[in-house]
Amino acid sequence: MDALTQALSSSFSVSGEANSTSAPHPRLAQYKSKYSVLEQSERRRRFLEQQKEKRLNYVNHARRLAEGDWTGGDSDDDEEKTQKSQRDEAEDEGMEVEQRKKLPRHYANQLMLSEWLVDVPADLSSDWLLVVCPVGKRSLIVASKGSTASYTKSGYCVNRFPSLLPGGNRHNSAMGKDYTILDCIYSEVNRTYYILDVMCWRGHPVYDCPTEFRFYWLQSKVEEVEGLSEIGKRNPFCFVSLTSVSCSTESIQKALAHEYSFNVDGLLFYHRETHYTPGSTPLVGWLRPYMVADILGIEVPQCPLTTKPDYASHQMQQILENKKTSTEVRPAENGRYELDVLGILELLLS
Repeated sequence: MDALTQALSSSFSVSGEANSTSAPHPRLAQYKSKYSVLEQSERRRRFLEQQKEKRLNYVNHARRLAEGDWTGGDSDDDEEKTQKSQRDEAEDEGMEVEQRKKLPRHYANQLMLSEWLVDVPADLSSDWLLVVCPVGKRSLIVASKGSTASYTKSGYCVNRFPSLLPGGNRHNSAMGKDYTILDCIYSEVNRTYYILDVMCWRGHPVYDCPTEFRFYWLQSKVEEVEGLSEIGKRNPFCFVSLTSVSCSTESIQKALAHEYSFNVDGLLFYHRETHYTPGSTPLVGWLRPYMVADILGIEVPQCPLTTKPDYASHQMQQILENKKTSTEVRPAENGRYELDVLGILELLLS
């Protein structure tokens, strides 16, 4: 009974957001009695409608992120000047400098976060784009005033260094007028920031532009910066833009079979028309590669990315064994709790 309890508890998670990726996938690892497949598609429709009506001042928002002027002047200017002087000296020596000052209140929740792809869109092949993501830490990159800062999703500044991004080092900052804001995944193993999306480039915000345009804009601008993907004195970390493909069956199959220079974490599915909206959105879906066959219902190539992890089979075996030996398992109110859990886990082995 203890083994069964442990197996079940490892699959269950409580989250305040629908289909949060911090919890297991609802259809493959979590029983949800009130889940409806219509819920996510309806929320997608509403999000697309709402973004047409919302017109935030993204120019001002990007400027605040770049200049850090959220508090209206109550920040410690002297400390900032001291740190800037230290960064300038370190930059000349090609050193990295960690930012001591942390502003989680202002830089938190600035990234657009995905949900589990639960309800497969009917227009997936025509209106969605796929990005294969590496293993790493999600990072908000702000290059401005001659320095580049890396923030966590929670808003903490974990590193500050020079870069070849516009505004990212004191030789290309253009008196503070140029600044760049990026959504990245940092791979410590490869010492690389993989650029997932762009919110602002050289002072021009693109928050309210469709995904397809942002991705095109990102690729074209990154190609213009020589040496950005190489480690150097003024660029101690590589910046590499991730590519997107259509979500046709053939494209997804090729993406899964492709060999990557990084360890693959998962797949992001972007609606072509969605704007860059900080926070969780159903217009960006997330799947582990091995879930594609079960969730999307397409044939996938037999390769490392599509191989189901060992824990899926082990978890199913544990529950089946305990089902035979234990009579103490209590069903839910509708009497179907145990059967539903078994049915969901059987998907992992099918």
